[in-house]
Amino acid sequence: MLRTAAILGAVTLAGVSACSEDGRKAVPPVSPGTTTPTPTPTPTPPATHPFTGGRTGLQNPVLAVKIDNTRPAHPQEGLRSADIIYVEQVEGGETRLMAIFSSKLPRRVGPVRSARISDLHILSAYGRPAFAFSGVQSKMKPYIRRSKLYDISQDNGGSSYFRVGGGRSIPYNLFSSPRALLAQAPKASGPRNIGFRFGPAPEGGKPRTSFTARWPSETMGFRWSAAQKRWLSSHSGRSNTAAEGGVLGGQTIVVQYAKTTRSRFHDFLGSYTPLIHTTGTGRATVLRDGKAYDARWSRPNEESGTTFTTAAGAPMTFAPGQVWVVLVNDGPPRIP
Repeated sequence: MLRTAAILGAVTLAGVSACSEDGRKAVPPVSPGTTTPTPTPTPTPPATHPFTGGRTGLQNPVLAVKIDNTRPAHPQEGLRSADIIYVEQVEGGETRLMAIFSSKLPRRVGPVRSARISDLHILSAYGRPAFAFSGVQSKMKPYIRRSKLYDISQDNGGSSYFRVGGGRSIPYNLFSSPRALLAQAPKASGPRNIGFRFGPAPEGGKPRTSFTARWPSETMGFRWSAAQKRWLSSHSGRSNTAAEGGVLGGQTIVVQYAKTTRSRFHDFLGSYTPLIHTTGTGRATVLRDGKAYDARWSRPNEESGTTFTTAAGAPMTFAPGQVWVVLVNDGPPRIP
C-alpha cells in the first residue's frame, strides 16, 4: 500500500507540474542559479530594399552574376531586372559587368563570363551572396574557396547553365537561369545595408544631360531621358540595347573613381588583370534626375558598405530604382 501511494503521489505531482488550473501548460520552475533562455528575435525586414529603395523583394536572397560587356556579347539579357550593375575594368582596357539581383529575377541572364579578383573585394560587403560565373584563372581558385560566398559557377552549376543560338558563338552564348542558380544556394544572404541611401535629391547638383566614362579601350556614355526618368547607356558610341528590348540604363549612375593597379593575376595572353581598390576614400560623380553631383565615397574595410556624401558633407541620396556603379581609374585611363 505504501508503494502504491508513493506512485500515485508522483503521478499527481507530475500532472500538477505539467498543467495549471485553467488547463494551460505551466512553466516549470527555474532552479536557483539558472536563467531562462531568451528566444532569438526574428529579424525585422527593412522598410525599403537597401539596393533600390523600393518595397519589393525585401527578404529575397542576393545573386551576383558576371556578364560580358564586349561588342560580340551585345545585346545582353537580364540586366534590366538587376538592382545594381558594377562596371569594372579587365585585361586589355575593356570592361566587364557584375549584376546584383535580389528584388526581382529575370527568366535568364547572360552572356555569363569569368570572374576577376576585384569581384571578391566588392562582394565581401554583401554578406554571403550566391556568385555565378563561367570560370576563373587557376591561380585565383584558392581565393574563391576562401571567400564568404556561394560558388555556383559553371563548374558547380550543372544544368543551370546552357548555350543559346541566335547567331551567338562561344564564349558569348553561355546563359543561365537565376532561379535555378539560387536553388543551389538556399542559404545565400538576403539584402543588407551596403551604404546606399535613397530619397529626395539633396541640395546642389549641376544640370547635366550626358556623361562619358572612359577606359583605355572603350567608353560608356549615359544620357538623361526626362521622359523615362533614367539614364540611358551607350557602349563605345552605340546605344546599349537590351535583348528584351529598350535601352539599358539606371535611375542613378555612380561614377566612382578608384585607384586601379596590377594584380598578381593575368590572362592567357599575358595581360595583367587590374585590381580595383574599392576600400578607403575617394571622389565620385553621382548622376540623378538630370543633374550631376560632386561627391565623396568612403569604405573603411571590406566588410563595410560604401557610403557617399555630397561636397557639403550631407548624405548623397540616390533616386529609387536601378543603380549603376561605374568604376574608373582615379586619374587618366591606363592599362596597369
